[in-house]
Amino acid sequence: MAIPRFKSPVQRALAKGYRSGLEDQLGAQLEKAGLPVQYEVLRVEYLVPARKAKYSPDWLLPNGIIIESKGKFETDDRQKHRLVKEQHPGLDIRFVFSRSKTPIRKGSPTTYADWCIRYGFLFADKLIPLAWLHEPLDAARIKAAQEWLRS
Repeated sequence: MAIPRFKSPVQRALAKGYRSGLEDQLGAQLEKAGLPVQYEVLRVEYLVPARKAKYSPDWLLPNGIIIESKGKFETDDRQKHRLVKEQHPGLDIRFVFSRSKTPIRKGSPTTYADWCIRYGFLFADKLIPLAWLHEPLDAARIKAAQEWLRS
């Protein structure tokens, strides 16, 4: 049986059920590390003024850390993550960017990295840091993720 050829990493990622080449890359990293691949297994409710919304994080690590992969980090996404953090302070959400030095909008001196630092999110570029993968279980973090799963 012939292996399909894809014109781009995005096409390959879409064929695997991911939405971007970066998500595909992180899934492969988790598999290689021997960790379970739990892609978009959670649904987190949060309130947007005047409406109830849901957020599906990209990755849940066994130690309770939530990984969100971002190529583009648009305004609505930044607002969503501020609201989720405010309404679910026990969740440990971290970002992996294609490039954290990208400005949040054209001409802005503020980068994705600057935004994360300002709002208290840990972040990395290209891959999940090994330290995050091997970070020990944290009872509070695990409890917050379990409560979130039950809701």
